[in-house]
Amino acid sequence: MGISRRLGILVLGLCVLAIAGCASGPRISSEADPEANFASYRTFGFYAPLALEKEGYATPTTDRIKAAARSQLESRGYVYSADQPDLWVNLNAYMQEKTDVTSFPTVDYNYYYSYRARSYFAVPYWRDQTSVRQYTEGTLNIDLVDRQKNRLVWEGIAVGRIAKLKPEERAARIDATMSEIFARFPYRAGAGQ
Repeated sequence: MGISRRLGILVLGLCVLAIAGCASGPRISSEADPEANFASYRTFGFYAPLALEKEGYATPTTDRIKAAARSQLESRGYVYSADQPDLWVNLNAYMQEKTDVTSFPTVDYNYYYSYRARSYFAVPYWRDQTSVRQYTEGTLNIDLVDRQKNRLVWEGIAVGRIAKLKPEERAARIDATMSEIFARFPYRAGAGQ
């Protein structure tokens, strides 16, 4: 393999890494109860009503979030049980308007003409340039609660900027975010970690 080909592959690899580094997804965090016995949990069910349904009704988005959580738990061997589950699943989401203010120094120049020197000259001056942007930040919270003890045993949280998306794009974003949250859930049904 020639040097130019190796150099081309290296440059392509660096470009891919640079682009991947610029990708901004949600910030994910999770916390597990160290005293919880995850090996004893085999079934799950949803709280009724979910915190998502605080207005008393479900929407297509809440149904999609619920389906994504169910899919993630079933892929880990948990079985859905509406009656007497080992774990209650509660889902909550909320949005908050935020303001992003950035300020950075800039230098500009005023140009003057000197009749004595018969030339133009520049006089620099410094100032701060401030940018203000409004955005919406969304938080998706997943709680797994031990039904018998009524105790929170695991919590996963995703926080990120909300974009205006088409319904199919929103569904894909929900699935991806739910997958990222449950990537922090290392337990399998009946096996613990």
